[in-house]
Amino acid sequence: MSASAPTSRRLSPPDILGRKGGDPIVCLTSYTTPMARISDPHCDVLLVGDSLGMVIHGLPSTLGVTLEMMILHGRAVVRGSEKSLVVIDMPFGSYEESPEQAFRNAAKVMVEAGAGAVKLEGGQHMAETIAFLVARGIPVMAHVGLTPQAVNVFGGYKVQGRAEDAARVRSDAEAVTRAGAFSVVLEKVPHSLASRITSEIAIPTIGIGASPDCDGQVLVVDDMLGLFTDFRPKFVKRYAELGRTAGEAVAAYAADVRARRFPGNEHVFSDEAPEPKK
Repeated sequence: MSASAPTSRRLSPPDILGRKGGDPIVCLTSYTTPMARISDPHCDVLLVGDSLGMVIHGLPSTLGVTLEMMILHGRAVVRGSEKSLVVIDMPFGSYEESPEQAFRNAAKVMVEAGAGAVKLEGGQHMAETIAFLVARGIPVMAHVGLTPQAVNVFGGYKVQGRAEDAARVRSDAEAVTRAGAFSVVLEKVPHSLASRITSEIAIPTIGIGASPDCDGQVLVVDDMLGLFTDFRPKFVKRYAELGRTAGEAVAAYAADVRARRFPGNEHVFSDEAPEPKK
């Protein structure tokens, strides 16, 4: 097979693990079939993040997201993609009680949505659960640093791992590595700490508000496209302003309807059927 030939299968968790220290891993969130189709040719991982609660459903945080919501959106992303590894977030309350609870719900997500892996938040205290899932055939992407499902414990979306707290975040990253996670998201941690963790652990780090030294990067796609504008974290780079463009398009449509410019003759049907082409 030539280097330019299209891939014949999806990327797998072992493929992503094998990228440690290699070409940067490109990851974006995706929640719908159209966005998956747009992102899939360019990404290695499509993350069906529980951020969909805020971005798609208008919730104030991720805490109200249900397992059913994740499965519904996960199916849509799987249908809209061909090559990217699809990873689905386990929502708050679906895995923390016990490894057994986590397995039941993660298995449901994997089977019903067709995902290639799940992601769950937490470090040392979730290591046993990660090991339990991996031993039973469920690949796990871990998530340490700022874990949004624990926002009430942290007292807000604050940077994690500064000063003496760096030891905790390092220990979390080491714990999920030993437990068998194939990669770990580092969210909102200082540049130097993320760089150090990346050099110390054997699995890829995927940064969001972390460091360019991470093995990969992830952003919420609606943030980077300018579609979600309720707030703009420092770590978001806007690659487009589609929200503004969409607003202008809707305003133009409304003006055309009110002025009876739309629909035009080219958008309506005549009384007579067109002659069949010979």
